Amino acid sequence: MTLEIVSQAKSFVGTQFVCKHQSDANSCEMKFSAFVPAQTALGPTPVLYFLSGLTCTEENFTVKACAQRAAAQHGITVIAPDTSPRGDDVANDDAYDLGQGAGFYVNATEAPWSSHFQMYDYVVNELTSLVAENFSIDPACAGITGHSMGGHGALTIGLRNPDKFCSISAFAPIVAPTQVPWGEKALGAYLGNDRTAWKNHDATCLMESGQRSLNTILIDQGGDDGFLQDQLKPELFANACRSAGQSLELRMQDGYDHSYFFIASFIDDHIAHHAKIAKGS
Repeated sequence: MTLEIVSQAKSFVGTQFVCKHQSDANSCEMKFSAFVPAQTALGPTPVLYFLSGLTCTEENFTVKACAQRAAAQHGITVIAPDTSPRGDDVANDDAYDLGQGAGFYVNATEAPWSSHFQMYDYVVNELTSLVAENFSIDPACAGITGHSMGGHGALTIGLRNPDKFCSISAFAPIVAPTQVPWGEKALGAYLGNDRTAWKNHDATCLMESGQRSLNTILIDQGGDDGFLQDQLKPELFANACRSAGQSLELRMQDGYDHSYFFIASFIDDHIAHHAKIAKGS
């Protein structure tokens, strides 16, 4: 698969790339960023995928999260894809929480979204294959994390694919989209009215149905997040993990909101979490 380097820059002891390619899954051009630490010169490194939230592109995390320093320190490649297909021929909506910038990491089955919005297959299959083909990474040491809508994606994709992702974390994730307005709107539009089909994209439902991670899941949630009560509801996932015996570290961070200032404050901990699991220490 042809990969084009859009830009590259030296960053700490590594290189920050932005790449683009034609996506078979989404039938459009897609972009992603890749921070590659200098350790790749010595052999394949662990890889961490970061899924961003509503309205974001591959750029937000790359320039705002300050992840490169810790990624270089731990010798871990970090990949951040765009949040949806894009282009003049890609369906969109005037609202910020549906359409371009709001792919919700599902495979849409409903018109007009189904022709392009196949973000689950894109992340799980196409992107991981593309990264393995073009960068010196160890696919057996892959982790996944994300923020808000992307935290939802990280939890659901990680839980459904433990063979591909050995570690999971999230920042302020939508843990129960079948029970909150953001999720009900998006899942209804993309997947239709059959709510049973939504459960495969709900981390709380997946945990209740038997999906597990072999390692501790790390979640950071800002205590002053304006979306905490109505959209995020981390206690629902925490209760499901407790009942299922899934190891979960849910850290409520007093005074922090939903922004990238919050993510930047704790991204080092998350990279260390994934690196520790990948390296088996």
